[in-house]
Amino acid sequence: MTTTPHARTAAHVLDQVLDQAKAHPGPGTGGHLPVLAIAGGTASGKSTLAKALALHRPGTVALIHLDDFYVPAHDPHRGARTVSATGAETLDWNHPRSIDQDAAAAALQAAATSGQHRMAVVEGLFALSLPKIADHATWRIYVHTPDDIRLARKLMRKIEVQHQDPLVSLRNYLLSGRDRHAEHVAPSRHRADLVLDGTMPTADLLNAVDHLVGAHLPPTP
Repeated sequence: MTTTPHARTAAHVLDQVLDQAKAHPGPGTGGHLPVLAIAGGTASGKSTLAKALALHRPGTVALIHLDDFYVPAHDPHRGARTVSATGAETLDWNHPRSIDQDAAAAALQAAATSGQHRMAVVEGLFALSLPKIADHATWRIYVHTPDDIRLARKLMRKIEVQHQDPLVSLRNYLLSGRDRHAEHVAPSRHRADLVLDGTMPTADLLNAVDHLVGAHLPPTP
């Protein structure tokens, strides 16, 4: 999980979803929208799969990223705190308590009543760990990718995309990231209806998801 503040705050994302729901009300507030929850470790490929699913089924999927619902990093009274390898106190991005679970659940509820979609997809480290998300999921997927591949992907992203020194990430991984994954993310694999290999081609992963969700999505054009 990147330690830089996310550009969009949870409140901003929630406001956008609520505005869409008000502008396009569904057929009643009690309607049920199937929910697919996708979890996995950092750089496992869960976000890539979720985005590919939305592109694979254009206009039918409400996509919710739990990364958009971290509590404000500068607020010392919210979320879990930790000490970075730099020595500075910071939000623990690898702890489920750092997610504003109520805001994420409200966004999911707004998507469910918008009448715009056939399915909601919620992806994030803790999509199978947060009760207000996981307990409402129709299907649960865990994307498993070996730790060495996940770490390599993360470091490549730090260097190529974010242009950051990967040394701090390596130290944070050894300091707490590896243990947080083992404690809060990896155990959620046992809640999954389907475990996918995050090293497989995206097309193969999409086929596996299609078999899981079945008739709840319309055929691909």
